[in-house]
Amino acid sequence: MSRQVPQAASWKFADIIAIPTVRDRWEKVRRYFFLRESTYDMTHRCNIRCDGCYYFNGEKQFALENGDPAAWRELMVAEKERGITFAVLAGAEPSLVPELCRICADTIPLGAIATNGLKPLPPEIDYRIHISVWGNDASSKAVRKADDMLKRQMANYHNDPRAVFVYTFTSQNIDEAQEVTEELAKGGQKITFNMFSAPEGYNGPLRHTPESLAKTGAMMTQLLTQYPEAVLFSHYNVVAHTHRLGLHALYSCSYPRMNPSANVGLGKSFRQYRTDLQWDRAAACCVPDTDCADCRHYAAGSAVVTARMYRHASNPETFSAWLDYVDTYLAVWVQGYEKSPNLCDHAVTPPSDGQ
Repeated sequence: MSRQVPQAASWKFADIIAIPTVRDRWEKVRRYFFLRESTYDMTHRCNIRCDGCYYFNGEKQFALENGDPAAWRELMVAEKERGITFAVLAGAEPSLVPELCRICADTIPLGAIATNGLKPLPPEIDYRIHISVWGNDASSKAVRKADDMLKRQMANYHNDPRAVFVYTFTSQNIDEAQEVTEELAKGGQKITFNMFSAPEGYNGPLRHTPESLAKTGAMMTQLLTQYPEAVLFSHYNVVAHTHRLGLHALYSCSYPRMNPSANVGLGKSFRQYRTDLQWDRAAACCVPDTDCADCRHYAAGSAVVTARMYRHASNPETFSAWLDYVDTYLAVWVQGYEKSPNLCDHAVTPPSDGQ
């Protein structure tokens, strides 16, 4: 249960960051406020097919694939000149085109790659690597049609500092998170959590219910407490991503697809390029073709929640929870960034707009 924090009219931002622990964390995270992201579908090919896949939904899967290294280099140079400082490489399966991933990393040094982890990426590509996990190996066999998936993922990225395993909670795999997290922690891996957010038109069994949201929140909290060295998460992450309301209803999504403003922030800078190196502002978000009302995706939260700094700067407790969220986001996404212990050890209610 989230804790409602009483508001004190006397709290000014300068007073909040004058608290030593808050000030130190603020100074740590604010050095990364230069990050400006865009995302890139690297290929429309994949070596597995998952139930509820975000990529094979909507029109982006039908874009022609441009595999010309010179065209990709030209795009990334233009993106860097446009002010993009962080590249998220996704699509169907980026590990199938490592030469294109290498061009992106050589041009924009900070970034992350979303992969199923079944094909290792070359070590010289120094991006954070997000390895998707949708349950134990039995669930992966049923949902992702792949044998021994976790075993193969862990072997491919054993002792690889780039790797973060992203456990996506569906309504069906909540209990399995205990055994998977234990196995990953014993293997020395870092883990963070994601929420299955239904693609548009998806009414399958993976979609969350109010009951599964509550159960997921309890499991996340348990694992965060049980494996603090391995789990990159905070109590406010739990609140933000398992709330009965989705991220847009809670925070107002900043991505162009739901944000009409093209003047500031993500509305101005963010683009989502398809495999033909084109983009559509009306469809541009971090996970296109997601049902926006159901979106609790970790990638969305990394921008949507962090963009609401001033809304959270109402008192030390709420701001500390927000700082934990930002610290978690940076540890998950930025290669070489180390997460600090959470400042807030309990759930805090998300502040409303204008609070």
